[in-house]
Amino acid sequence: MICLELFLNFLMIGTLSFGGGYGMISLVREVVLGHGWLTEAEFLSFIAVSESTPGPLAVNMATFIGSSQAGFAGALCATLGVVLPSFGIILLIAAALKSLLKYPAVEAILSGVRPCVVAMILATAITMALSTLGGFQSLAGGFAPDGRSIFVFALLWAIHLLYKKKTQKAPSPIGMIVLSAVLGVILWGV
Repeated sequence: MICLELFLNFLMIGTLSFGGGYGMISLVREVVLGHGWLTEAEFLSFIAVSESTPGPLAVNMATFIGSSQAGFAGALCATLGVVLPSFGIILLIAAALKSLLKYPAVEAILSGVRPCVVAMILATAITMALSTLGGFQSLAGGFAPDGRSIFVFALLWAIHLLYKKKTQKAPSPIGMIVLSAVLGVILWGV
């Protein structure tokens, strides 16, 4: 039963999400927390793991969440659920792309969806920042800043800015993830 629930929920997420993995984080968060599959802290950890492993963020998140709930079968069901809508839509778009883009209505729809995607990504980033850096879980929960998280965030931001200023390009995401993992081991212990 949990496998069917995982499949249907991730099928809905895959169908309704635009903007890739980052655009669907808020919807995944709402579904996962709403079903009680993960806590807020676990969800943030899953995002970190999903982001730092190879592959698309949405697929990684679905796989990890499904696995945490029902093992291999759960991972398979959640991953299939999140991938099938995109696969079908891409097949349809590839078949009709040239003829669709000439219609002003299609361009208008895409122009309307872009700000929505940006807003969803920004809302998720703000929620994650408040939770990770400020310990803010809900309106009634209060504010409990985490000094170590703030230090790591500020240090990585400073390194990013200095590196970009010196080389005129952004630092390697892999290097930043490795550095943050090392800082995590140092600051939070093994």
